Amino acid sequence: MKKAFLMGNEAIAMGAIAAGVRLVAGYPGTPSTEVLETVAKHNDGSIYVEWSTNEKAGMETAAGAAYTGARTMVTMKQVGLNVASDPLMSLEYIGVKGGMVIMVADDPGPISSQTEQDTRHFAAFSKLPCFDPSSVQEAYDMIQDAFRLSEAYGTPVFFRPTTRVCHGYASIDVKEESEYEACDPEGFVKDTMRWVIFPRTSYLNHKKIEERNKKLSDVFSAYDRNLIESASPKKAIATHGISWTYTKEALAAAKKAGTGDMPSVLKVSTPFPFPEKLAVDFLRGKEEVLCIEELDPVIERALVYVCGKYHLDVKIRGKLTHDVNDAGENTCGSVLQDITAFMGWQIAPPATAADDETLPELPVRPPVLCAGCPHRASFYAVKQAMKGRKTIFCGDIGCYTLGNAAPLDMVDTCLCMGAGINMAQGVWHVEPDTTCFAFVGDSTFFASAMTGVVNAVYNEADMILVVLDNSTTAMTGHQPHPGTGHRMMELVPGYVKPDIANRVSIEKVLEGIGVKAIEIADPMDLASSVAAVRKLADMSGVRAIIFRLPCAVIIKPDQPFAVDQASCIGCRKCINSIGCPAITFEDGKAHIDSASCTGCSLCSQVCPVGAIKGAASDE
Repeated sequence: MKKAFLMGNEAIAMGAIAAGVRLVAGYPGTPSTEVLETVAKHNDGSIYVEWSTNEKAGMETAAGAAYTGARTMVTMKQVGLNVASDPLMSLEYIGVKGGMVIMVADDPGPISSQTEQDTRHFAAFSKLPCFDPSSVQEAYDMIQDAFRLSEAYGTPVFFRPTTRVCHGYASIDVKEESEYEACDPEGFVKDTMRWVIFPRTSYLNHKKIEERNKKLSDVFSAYDRNLIESASPKKAIATHGISWTYTKEALAAAKKAGTGDMPSVLKVSTPFPFPEKLAVDFLRGKEEVLCIEELDPVIERALVYVCGKYHLDVKIRGKLTHDVNDAGENTCGSVLQDITAFMGWQIAPPATAADDETLPELPVRPPVLCAGCPHRASFYAVKQAMKGRKTIFCGDIGCYTLGNAAPLDMVDTCLCMGAGINMAQGVWHVEPDTTCFAFVGDSTFFASAMTGVVNAVYNEADMILVVLDNSTTAMTGHQPHPGTGHRMMELVPGYVKPDIANRVSIEKVLEGIGVKAIEIADPMDLASSVAAVRKLADMSGVRAIIFRLPCAVIIKPDQPFAVDQASCIGCRKCINSIGCPAITFEDGKAHIDSASCTGCSLCSQVCPVGAIKGAASDE
């Protein structure tokens, strides 16, 4: 063993490599993204790694490889699991031959997601075992346990870290390469009774799954990462994941404050199948148990069930009894507060920066599109072109969701990836006098938008598709996608990159679907972009405009623009129209921060008096 300072996601990846993983597929989504990226960076060539078109494709690719006996992993965030749920729900009945881990990162808060979805419910729904790590070290160790259990029982398993485990850092013990497990897949063996799903097969396998999960409940009751720490005979806490770490810190603080009796603690590292026998041992003799968990009352409900089944007179408290907040993530402070109230302690809350009156109040810093972002120019062009017309602008998931903020105000709906295209169609079918736009990014176009365009063409809808093509998957960290012509395997030493012709053309896909009118525009050429949008708006049927310019973060900026103070009339149009964070207003004049400006030129095209000029015109 050796020491390594790792992020939680890096630890998960290195643990998978140590377990002998042979294939890793996934779709980027915070807080899961770094897992696959780390595998790719540490790949010696023995592991196939890909960013799949979407989570469903990743799930099916990993399953196919697991059918051969290889150990595989698919990565995603919690909302991505919804996309992968179709193959998942059938895969539970079929099972696998090699160990297969479904790594789903949950996002309490939520910090960067549409929902606070709890994957522990999905584990119970799909009847698949679930591992729930509490620290970076445990994430490294536990994912190796997950592979072994998956292979031993022929079933996919969930691995469910949350944001604070995924993005936390720690110095941990990791294996030397000589200690890595070997994975030598047997290969796919034809057997239609096993690999082809039929109703009768599913019925028989369902019965086997129920029996297996009863056994796994006993196995998990003896699993050393599910544990009881005994203290007070009457009061206790049940917790899991990062909340267990917070609980330990809170109890250490309480003990230091001299509070007296400490509660017993049950740590649940495998929420499904629930370690029932361990829970019974924990509950016997207790009067009250406080459940501290993220996000939903999964442990709380399980303990209520155990109390009823075994006739245990224990009051179970938590989210259902409003003793713990029922939304959002837990913190060290909130957990200490909840335990203090439960135990009846008298502890002053820890001092925070907010209590220091000498510190200035932090400014509100809402997320904004970057300076020079091509999406800002694209939104502005559409907005200018459609002045005076009844419109709806259906948005999507990505950087361009930020187009909802003032002054652009160009996102009227946002539901999930690819939904805007079909939603625009729905609005038009009811309000045919509305010009319906659907905005989608280039990565999302491939992930989940193409079927929406097919639906529009097939059903003769009237809408304008706007593809914001910035040549990357920007919001999650600039991962490649089918439109870039790059793949994760390019990180492997000696890998021969295929010809760039393998890049999938968005416009050719649209042509193949049957979209007749397609415009391609440079968003930084405002006049031509406005003209292209107006041209499409005056047509009918399904038509598309592709605004194509690389993300401002991945290209070398041009010389910054500057405001000629003598010419500036202080009208604020540059600020009120496009909201670029590089432009400020001081002493009645506009100013441009040269460190932030990328030289995109949009502001100079907006200025009514030509006061904003680039380096070439700065005289």
